[in-house]
Amino acid sequence: MELKTKIQAEDGKQEIFITREFELPVDLLFKAYTEAELFEQWMGTKVIKFENKQHGSYQFETSNSQGDIVFRANGTIHEIISNQKITRTFQMENTPFPVQIEFLEFEKLSDKTSKITIHTIYKSVDFRDQMLKLPFAQGINMAHNRLQEIIQKLDAGN
Repeated sequence: MELKTKIQAEDGKQEIFITREFELPVDLLFKAYTEAELFEQWMGTKVIKFENKQHGSYQFETSNSQGDIVFRANGTIHEIISNQKITRTFQMENTPFPVQIEFLEFEKLSDKTSKITIHTIYKSVDFRDQMLKLPFAQGINMAHNRLQEIIQKLDAGN
């Protein structure tokens, strides 16, 4: 089955592009990325801090069924323009991966559809290639599928 979330990675470059079209208005897609309660639902993670403003920061973590933290990430928001873009750093704690920078662009395709493009730059080609060896593409696709379902139900309720 083809993944709806597309990942492009050109050989020899330290960047990737993630794109996905949603059957959601752009304002709801943006809210899914900036409102802690919604983010927790589709990402399946606990938000510790979520300051979506210029020079703000965020932190979230995921625990296993025994309550042990298995994943923690944090970053700083460098720029945020409602329904248009977020520029931020992203760092996974307790991993060999250094901080990366992400440029998220939100695009209105129609009144009921939108698109996100995430341009991620890694410290090196090697770190980017290591990331791509993880089940990264399947994970982001599954998370985006949940985002579509959850936000669509929310939108239908209004």
